Amino acid sequence: MLNRLLGIKIGMTQIFDEQQNVVPVTVINVADWYVTQIKTIENDGYAALQVGLIKKKYRGKEFSSEWLTSMSKYFLHVCEVSFVDGVSTTDFVAGQKVTLDHVAFEPKLIVSVTGISIGRGFQGVVKRHHFKGGPKSHGSNFHRIPGSSGNMRCQGEVLKGKRFPGQMGCKQVTLKGLEITSIDKETGHLFIKGAVPGKTGGLLTICKQV
Repeated sequence: MLNRLLGIKIGMTQIFDEQQNVVPVTVINVADWYVTQIKTIENDGYAALQVGLIKKKYRGKEFSSEWLTSMSKYFLHVCEVSFVDGVSTTDFVAGQKVTLDHVAFEPKLIVSVTGISIGRGFQGVVKRHHFKGGPKSHGSNFHRIPGSSGNMRCQGEVLKGKRFPGQMGCKQVTLKGLEITSIDKETGHLFIKGAVPGKTGGLLTICKQV
């Protein structure tokens, strides 16, 4: 068994639970990943799988050894996935397709999802740090500016870590405590309750939360 899966964010939708309540979910596609290399303790010093996401135009085709010789041509993403303790690397072979059967995921399981948050560009303190801002009338010129940055400090010293305008988003974010609502093993889709980091088409890592 693997301790995590890689997937592509499809988007958000809503489904109905057993009590017919509407549940907002994020759909993640975990299909179309192939084993491209097997890392062993003897050769590499650690045990892991190198897996690749096949490009869209090659999906549905039979695996070929040529894919492993020109991985940049055939694979969109190439990443490593570690094993659960006690699992042997002999359970996998190069070219094997990674499915939901290779990880102990089931409905109601609590997982953590890691992804790159959506980039928002250069933003001010109101949007980036949720500052309130100043009045918009009565002769005020404060509005959305940060305000004093070195107040009550010797020679106007600015303390490290003070919140300023800057680049927002496009950082690795991990959300914990997310619940798997349902699993579609035929199509290789996970339905996770709520929102997850990243934009549509972004790479995600789904890990069982300890």
